[in-house]
Amino acid sequence: MVKLRKDKLETWISKYNLQNVNYKVAIIMAGNFPLAGLHDLVCVIITGNKAIIKPSSDDKILINFFVEFLHEKFAETNKIIEITTDKLGDFDKVIATGSNNTFNYFEYYFRDKSSLLRKNRNSIAVLSGHESENELKLLSDDIFIYFGLGCRNISKIFVPNGYDISQLKNKFDNYSHILNHNKYSNNYNYQKTIKIMNNDVFVDCDFFLMSQSKEINPPISIIYYDYYDDISMVSNFINEKKSQIQCIVTNLQIDNSTGFGDAQVPKLDQYADNTDTINFLLTSS
Repeated sequence: MVKLRKDKLETWISKYNLQNVNYKVAIIMAGNFPLAGLHDLVCVIITGNKAIIKPSSDDKILINFFVEFLHEKFAETNKIIEITTDKLGDFDKVIATGSNNTFNYFEYYFRDKSSLLRKNRNSIAVLSGHESENELKLLSDDIFIYFGLGCRNISKIFVPNGYDISQLKNKFDNYSHILNHNKYSNNYNYQKTIKIMNNDVFVDCDFFLMSQSKEINPPISIIYYDYYDDISMVSNFINEKKSQIQCIVTNLQIDNSTGFGDAQVPKLDQYADNTDTINFLLTSS
């Protein structure tokens, strides 16, 4: 919550020409990690609009607690924030986050509304081969926080040719405890069994698997990796997949990248899907 300090909020919002808007904004929140829709809610409130929240069934406890806290501490928020589990009715704009499958539904259902719709994205890391112990430890945070369920979690790693991918097994041991969680453990055991039955080549790291692939969206408990000869190869890949990539973690000079350990702590002006939520809320269309 340190990013919600008054000074940081004022610095963030000072970049915009705030207008006298008063839209009813429906926020359909994802539930893949705790308070996934919090940033959208803050954007709606800070622009002077009213938020109508439809929480995910997987994250309704936390978002309800947060809204009740606001209502108790700041009585005026009772008029500008409400939570509903009913079918959405009276609203002017909508922000909806979901899977690729629900995206198609959102597009049709909200075809007559001003909408900001999001679907699946993944994040990647690009290693130089000269990372410090601490950088690799921070990379493990980028990968395993929220069990890898967030769009900002690293799901694929690029490494230079000749890199010993198995060395990452010991670098990420600080997250070995996630195997104690039944759902994650079931995913790990299932994916491992499937790969053994299919005679797939993979690296078993005892609580996660590493598999070479050109794709970026692995099942939970698997990290995809691939080799590169030249960094231009990675840059070309990023350009081809940019609509599927949320963030890039590296210590190399790659456009729009962030440092190790920063994937799960975006700044207030680092918007999901690189779409400026504040501008969307301030526009009249």
